[in-house]
Amino acid sequence: MSRILIVEDEPKLAALESDYLKSQGYETHCIADGLEVAPWVRANSPDLILLDLMLPGRDGLEVCRELRTFTDTPIVMVTAKVEEIDRLVGLDLGADDYVCKPFSIRELVARVRAILRRPRSAPSGLLLGEQSATLDGKALDLTPVEFRLLRALASSPGRIFPRERLLERLYEDHRVVTDRTVDAHVKNLRRKLEEVRPGEELVRSIYGVGYKLEL
Repeated sequence: MSRILIVEDEPKLAALESDYLKSQGYETHCIADGLEVAPWVRANSPDLILLDLMLPGRDGLEVCRELRTFTDTPIVMVTAKVEEIDRLVGLDLGADDYVCKPFSIRELVARVRAILRRPRSAPSGLLLGEQSATLDGKALDLTPVEFRLLRALASSPGRIFPRERLLERLYEDHRVVTDRTVDAHVKNLRRKLEEVRPGEELVRSIYGVGYKLEL
């Protein structure tokens, strides 16, 4: 049974999330103060964390930053801040997904279920060497930048990577380039992946945010 930590300071919402998740077969634990999250996670190792952004004690972004120093447990940000910058900052700190209040509790559970189903390592069929990659046993003819892009996306399949985070990994000399540079490399990488798996969009665009790998 998967254990889900609900970090939410609104008691009614926390209870609603907990009750519905329990009805779907999950075990839950609720915390209302941001200062209590990291110690509890260290002691109990949950399978997924629903993390509210606005919390007493320590806000969700700070909590997420601390959690990512010692765990890769999936984190779903739950926030009333709908501005793009808040979403980007949350994802850039290592959150796997986000939902904006008000939200459908069924949608939230569907996202939880989808994240818990996905692999936490390189997907089946994809093998990455030091400087080479194969998909379904076929070598991929990638440039060094395309290889670094694929390696970054494959480091956490299904996680949304903002363009800014991907740019940091593409160029070892940290040159200044635009977001469109990432888009161009993604287009080329997609084409080479589709040569092996025709008709499949393995690198998905998340509008206004970035990209994720689904194999």
